[in-house]
Amino acid sequence: MRPVQKASAAVGAAFLLVGVLGFIPGITSRYDELAFAGHSGALLLGIFAVSVLHNLVHLLFGVLGLLAAKRAQAARAFLMVGGGLYVFLWVYGSAIGEHTDSNFLPVNTADNWLHLGLGAGMLLLGVVTTAVERARSKSPVN
Repeated sequence: MRPVQKASAAVGAAFLLVGVLGFIPGITSRYDELAFAGHSGALLLGIFAVSVLHNLVHLLFGVLGLLAAKRAQAARAFLMVGGGLYVFLWVYGSAIGEHTDSNFLPVNTADNWLHLGLGAGMLLLGVVTTAVERARSKSPVN
């Protein structure tokens, strides 16, 4: 596996884990308040707002990351496009009110900062792994 494929697989696995954890009472506090979408009182790790829809998005991203890891070009696209989407989600989540109808996932302040970190991290992984591969392809073979 090339570095970009390993990165895509790791990010995908992390998203799958988070998606599953969002459905586990105890790891998700106030689980009885878990709504399908919109404002939900459920909090993953007692910090991050989650809903059934939010958890399903994490599971979908996880599956996409693992599938993308099969091909370098798809893995790179997953990291770059996915990273861009998460940065956009940070902007969107920061702009809307936490208790508004626009908050359909839902997201809270902790989610917003996590989404910025995820987006930036995915973009950075896409760029760095590409740079590493290009540097290796130009280096002389011993």
